[in-house]
Amino acid sequence: MYLQSLRRHMNDHIHIIRPPLFLACAIAMFTANAAATTYYEAPALAHDVKAGKLPSVSQRLPEKPEILSTDSIGHYGGVIRAALRGSGDADAVLRMINPQGLVRWKKDFSAVEPNVAESWTLSPDAKEYTFTLRKGMRWSDGEPFDADDILFAMNDLFANSQFFPIPPDRYTADGKLAEVEKIGQYKVKFKFSKPYLTFIEQLATPLGQAAVMYPKHYCEKFHPKYNAKLDDELKTTGLRDWVALMGSKCGSVDAASRWGNPDKPTLDPWVIADPYSASSIHVTLTRNPYFWQVDAAGNQLPYIDSIYFDVISNVDTILLTALSGQLDLQILHISSIRNKSVLAEGAAKGGYKLMSLQDMNATAIAVFINQSTQNEKLRPLFRDKNFRIALSLAMDRKEINDLVFLGQGEPWQIGPARASKFYNEKLAKQYTQYDLKEANALLDKLGLTQRDSDGFRLYPSGGRVAMNVIVNLANSYQIDMLELLRKQYAKAGLDLLVQPAESKLYYKRGNNNDYDLSVDSLPGGYGTELTPRGYLALNTVESRQSLPWVRWRETGGKQGEEPPESMKKRIVLYDEWKDAKTEQEADPLFRQILAIAADDLEVLGTVRPPPQIGIRSTKLMNTYDNMVWGYAYAAPGPSLLQQYYYAK
Repeated sequence: MYLQSLRRHMNDHIHIIRPPLFLACAIAMFTANAAATTYYEAPALAHDVKAGKLPSVSQRLPEKPEILSTDSIGHYGGVIRAALRGSGDADAVLRMINPQGLVRWKKDFSAVEPNVAESWTLSPDAKEYTFTLRKGMRWSDGEPFDADDILFAMNDLFANSQFFPIPPDRYTADGKLAEVEKIGQYKVKFKFSKPYLTFIEQLATPLGQAAVMYPKHYCEKFHPKYNAKLDDELKTTGLRDWVALMGSKCGSVDAASRWGNPDKPTLDPWVIADPYSASSIHVTLTRNPYFWQVDAAGNQLPYIDSIYFDVISNVDTILLTALSGQLDLQILHISSIRNKSVLAEGAAKGGYKLMSLQDMNATAIAVFINQSTQNEKLRPLFRDKNFRIALSLAMDRKEINDLVFLGQGEPWQIGPARASKFYNEKLAKQYTQYDLKEANALLDKLGLTQRDSDGFRLYPSGGRVAMNVIVNLANSYQIDMLELLRKQYAKAGLDLLVQPAESKLYYKRGNNNDYDLSVDSLPGGYGTELTPRGYLALNTVESRQSLPWVRWRETGGKQGEEPPESMKKRIVLYDEWKDAKTEQEADPLFRQILAIAADDLEVLGTVRPPPQIGIRSTKLMNTYDNMVWGYAYAAPGPSLLQQYYYAK
């Protein structure tokens, strides 16, 4: 549960072992904040102070701003250039800016530390978390940030069934949203109905920021509880209701709309200047004059003036832009191991350094077998384990590894990495050998003996056994893998129809249950407990072994489709795991979940992922090149770009 033994044997041979984060007794974590006697600011901000446009820097900072420990004291100025892929790439912005949640990961992913919250305590029964906020902290428009902002998010948005039909899972225990009590202007208590040991770690993930991203003084204008004239606002915008208006104006953690409204205040180091929209050719964020961190010399952060994103539709063009030296920091869209040699060759000319990021995922590409597919002929086959075994045996993972990952991976299913305390040999390695003869024998035993003139198998009732597979068009390496898999499955007489789609359509088809197979990378190599969507039908978007199963659980059986007994047993174990008060109680329960998942073989893996590739300008200082790669960590954000600066 505590993500121990992470990132062993990283490429730089640094061994990092994470200590336990939680104890059964009350704990507190603090960041040293020895207040500087004098604070300094960027020249442009000093000019605005002199002109009377801004209060002094000491008035803009909290009473005790967080002092970041940096490798070196930087200086102000410069722009970090990066690239987005089209209009549906909000995650790339999120990763660069880094979610400013109550807590954050340490740069080395070894523990969680305070962030927006100055400290926290945990009750002995693991049900109550009390957060002390930073006194005098302000939103980017200068308005105070305090407990009322958190209560607004929790009580007026998350608890509102119109805005959130299902409350955010990370803020719930036993399906019940946490109660939030205001203890003072700068102190709040989250009270859960059951123990919730991993709450702090969930808050450190990108989606954990939600409780502190809705400034009440701004967002209440779009809420019917606080604005009696909301209908007038709706008429001017043309939006259908207050929910759409709130989404448009205040966004959500991972939506593009979050970066589309320059008027919305934020706690981020940079604020939107040129917004992100469907027609954007670039997106710009500029320094937040009220940002709440300083360096050891009292310089208000960030050092960098702005972040500039080029919006580029084609991933090959992004790679060429990087090679030409026009990007200062880029990981997404160029991270494929296949780009390593060409990026290495162009490093000196492009003025960048190659980064190698240890991949946290369990498998580079997972194949989700949709057991609730709308294809009535295919559904009973998908629900037969022997058919799933045949799909696995007909997959030539060595060929996939050699051609897609340049031999840098390892044939693997979906189990945690060997260094993880949750390593399960069966879940990692079963049926990973290529055995076309056995695959064909299993398919024959299932009655799929007849073939058409092209050699594809036929259902006993007639019609070709064909499976559509959806894939995000942005992930070219996944498309390449599927082209190999299409040829491999054809040898077993199975027709694989590869259907790439832009991100929005990809997720829409998933949400509509309009697919047979779906591919994506799968978290869980490290930090297995944070995102167990490959082992449990929990995630309303990503647990694509059956999203109707997820819906059934979320609605208490009123909607969706009842899952089989093995999945229901895992869900019970998961609830018991969440209720555990200690690591000793929790870990055996999670191991049982993984063992059952191994028995059922619902999701197929391909290979253990090789390191991801990224680049950074050789002139950028205070960088951190030993990052891990995965959504829970969301690199490069946790390396804290606000303390990057350019060498003169």
